[in-house]
Amino acid sequence: MSCFPCFSIRENKAKGTTDHGRRQQRPRTQQGAAPTRHHVRQQPQQNRPRAPVEHENKKVDPAKEAGANNIKAQTFTFRELATATKNFRQECLIGEGGFGRVYKGKLDNTNQVVAVKQLDRNGLQGNREFLVEVLMLSLLHHENLVNLIGYCADGDQRLLVYEYMPQRSLEDHLLDLGPNQKPLGWFTRMNIALAAAKGLEYLHDKANPPVIYRDLKSSNILLDEDFRAKLSDFGLAKLGPTGEKTHVSSRVMGTYGYCAPEYQRTGQLTVKSDVYSFGVVLLELITGRRVIDTARPINEQNLVSWAQPIFKSQKRFSELADPLLENNYPERGLNQAVAVAAMCLNEDATTRPLISDVVTALSFLGLGQVNTDQESVPARARPSDARIIDILGDYFREDSPGEREKAVAEAMEWGSNSRRNMQSRNGSASSS
Repeated sequence: MSCFPCFSIRENKAKGTTDHGRRQQRPRTQQGAAPTRHHVRQQPQQNRPRAPVEHENKKVDPAKEAGANNIKAQTFTFRELATATKNFRQECLIGEGGFGRVYKGKLDNTNQVVAVKQLDRNGLQGNREFLVEVLMLSLLHHENLVNLIGYCADGDQRLLVYEYMPQRSLEDHLLDLGPNQKPLGWFTRMNIALAAAKGLEYLHDKANPPVIYRDLKSSNILLDEDFRAKLSDFGLAKLGPTGEKTHVSSRVMGTYGYCAPEYQRTGQLTVKSDVYSFGVVLLELITGRRVIDTARPINEQNLVSWAQPIFKSQKRFSELADPLLENNYPERGLNQAVAVAAMCLNEDATTRPLISDVVTALSFLGLGQVNTDQESVPARARPSDARIIDILGDYFREDSPGEREKAVAEAMEWGSNSRRNMQSRNGSASSS
């Protein structure tokens, strides 16, 4: 095995990388912080983070494997983490899945509240996934990726320590609502989608070589106290194609319903596979429905299959809106969000948008200042009207070109008015 600090990508390494077994769908949990135009935008080489090379399934210490100077994550002893979680008591358990269990804990030396993921020694996520996750999160840093604090590799124990995300996962607030739990408002949903897209954009366009996340789903999007979203669980992440290659080949792994159809059929993985998964999550955010829900009528059990006929007519887009929103959303914003989801879910991977285009479109949709939860949403620099029309134009084909421009202008004005109204209300509240 070659030395890690150089992070070079060689052909024989790519061919020698293997996955071990198919990952089964995880049960629904309340997880804590556990966390074509196929090209990469060119960045200055010194400014682009190097993604780690994947390794075979061997019991190794990540710090030794990567070189101590390249791992910023702390190392913990098993005793330290047992103390932090009160010996992994049930009262500290905040999540459970195919990887093992997640506990809330407090580090003795810093009093920092953390989430400790204890990998099941007999589970599906082995040493290879553990190593990949430690290296990925130690070397790739972004505000929309969960922060890895440290790890433990004592004997056969494998534990990961993350920042604690108090609002847990998107799944908990969108798909597993309790009887007295308030649903997410429209702008909160769109800003969660935008944050997830920015996390993917960083992996696809800034990392060198690009990183394919491969496990995007609502339970892997974690929320902080202000409902800011971060991607978690990088055990299945894989390096994307480089040079003249159009894809990498891999054993199919991920969660049923979120995997791109071409990846399921052929095992050929591209960044557009992540774009499809993002489309599924965005559709869940719009509809409030699970991607697979056997409790619904047969023709509605698969969310994507149910939505596909509706995608064909803009006049039907409102049928996709979550009833819990109680029509409290901008019509144009809903139409454009559905248009983005439809493009991401295209069967033909080459016609799906780049994630950078998705970020552009969603930056526009998140311009509002207030949602139904009365949460503050920060204003963002808006993309140009022409760029929005270029991305979404196909889904306004029933209108004339002039009508498309008018629709975008109206929605922009609506977002600006929302911000002004919020500022006015805040000013009145302060003076009183």
